Amino acid sequence: MGERADFSIQEGGDGGDTIVTTGPLLVSTVGTLDKELREVEAGLSRIDISGSPDMDTVGAWVVWRLARDSGAEIVGASDQAQTLIEAVKSAESSAEVHAPRRWILRRVPEEVGQIVINWGTGAVNLLSFLGAVLIGLGTVLVKWRRFPGRAVVRQLELVGVDSLFIIGLMSFLIGIVIAQQGAVQLAQFGAETLTVNLVGRITLRELGVLMTAIMVAGRSGSAFAAQIGTMKLTEEIDAMRTIGVSPIEVLVVPRILAAILMMPLLGLYAAAVAIIGGAVIGEVSLGIPFFTFLSRIQEVVPPYDLYVGMVKAPVFGLIVALAGCYQGMQVKGNAEEVGLRTTKAVVQAIFAVIVLDAFFAVFFTEIGWV
Repeated sequence: MGERADFSIQEGGDGGDTIVTTGPLLVSTVGTLDKELREVEAGLSRIDISGSPDMDTVGAWVVWRLARDSGAEIVGASDQAQTLIEAVKSAESSAEVHAPRRWILRRVPEEVGQIVINWGTGAVNLLSFLGAVLIGLGTVLVKWRRFPGRAVVRQLELVGVDSLFIIGLMSFLIGIVIAQQGAVQLAQFGAETLTVNLVGRITLRELGVLMTAIMVAGRSGSAFAAQIGTMKLTEEIDAMRTIGVSPIEVLVVPRILAAILMMPLLGLYAAAVAIIGGAVIGEVSLGIPFFTFLSRIQEVVPPYDLYVGMVKAPVFGLIVALAGCYQGMQVKGNAEEVGLRTTKAVVQAIFAVIVLDAFFAVFFTEIGWV
């Protein structure tokens, strides 16, 4: 271990005591010394640092603080130590260490008001962005030569094909859980066979599309925000505008179209895999043959359950893609903003999907599709 910093006190009678330091006064050595010096009572006249040839800024601050608080004179300083002490002395500030805290009855209303203003500003910006997307979509449909076909196909692959495994795995496990837990509860009433109804209706009508939307939001929505946000940060989007290329048409429209087109297919795929998972549990635990379970699904699930899921799917896809692209376009400042906006995109998309699902449930109940 290196030499440690220490000190001793030499009594000076009525003229005051002298503190003599020994050892290097460095950030790695003055930790204990600083605590001990703070406990030294007043009555000092000099601080002799001739025994401490090595000193850094932290050591200079410790010596200067002690001299300032006790009114003592610093002696024995080398040219380097004197320079550091003068620099520390000139950097001293009388500002408050902590910002004054405002009165709570004023602070809380101001913060609540700022949140409301931010919500309003965000809603206006989102509507503006949605309008720009609609204009861009109309432009590429009317002027079909500008339609980004290859970009749409690429996004269809990223949103749909590349997510088949994870969505299939999660849906299969969800189907198993629904069938197993549902059978346990229905067994109390001797109605285990109604597990088929439970699995079929809840996956086709609700969970198939809802869980798919949540997984797409976490996987593709976050990717949209991160990709566009990084391009915004590196000024690639500004470069596009400079050469006359619309970022909305090239970046946003393909992603939104891909999400809208793929969500119904992914939702149907997820529901089918979940039903297969339920059929596996039916075969293993309930004694219901696998193909009997599947054929029974066709009898007990009304067609409008499928229609409900297919109506919700493209709306959920629009919400997920819109949230991801909007947050990506809002990135500015630094790389940390990319992470923050990506998180916001996922949270907002999942929240909006769940809220819309609740509205859809009420709506379809009112029109008799129950």
